[in-house]
Amino acid sequence: MFYDTASNAHGLPLDPFYALVVPRPIAWISTLSITGKANLAPYSFYNAFSHNPHYVAFGSSGKKHSLTNIEETGEFVVNIPSFALREAMNVSSLTTSEDEFALAGLEKASCRLIKPPRVAASPVSLECKYYQTVPLPNDAGEVSDYMVIGRVVGVHIADEFIKDGRVDTAAMAPISRLGYAEYATVENIWRMRRP
Repeated sequence: MFYDTASNAHGLPLDPFYALVVPRPIAWISTLSITGKANLAPYSFYNAFSHNPHYVAFGSSGKKHSLTNIEETGEFVVNIPSFALREAMNVSSLTTSEDEFALAGLEKASCRLIKPPRVAASPVSLECKYYQTVPLPNDAGEVSDYMVIGRVVGVHIADEFIKDGRVDTAAMAPISRLGYAEYATVENIWRMRRP
């Protein structure tokens, strides 16, 4: 099949695009508002984009609390949700003015170099300084989606996931987003050396 994305006339009941760029790691973004209120929300358009220095980016549909907080304070945390944290991550996706940490029953932990809290139970948390927001216009030039870029300035890894000098990714069981309401867990790991 082929379809052009301008008309998006794919003929399927749901947009297949979300099931094509997969698996997408999930950035569980924690921020603080300028008044000091914590916010936590998952974003499935996320990845790392450079190795030295480390930059990460995530996509936001609309100017949500996370994006507003990041632009106003210049800081955010990318927490990695594990399979064990899947229900809490899902609860934190609610659009609310409440503290998502409390709603999801999550303990906050302090960061070392920035002010927003991190998810204490997350196997990995990346402390980030805001770099820039890139507006992503549609064909009419209207903007409702944004790419948010941050520089990683600190990394937390739970000690239990470091084995023989390497991060044991499978043991962390990080979850990723597929299409529709589908998720995947990293479990089957294999190695292949570059030529």
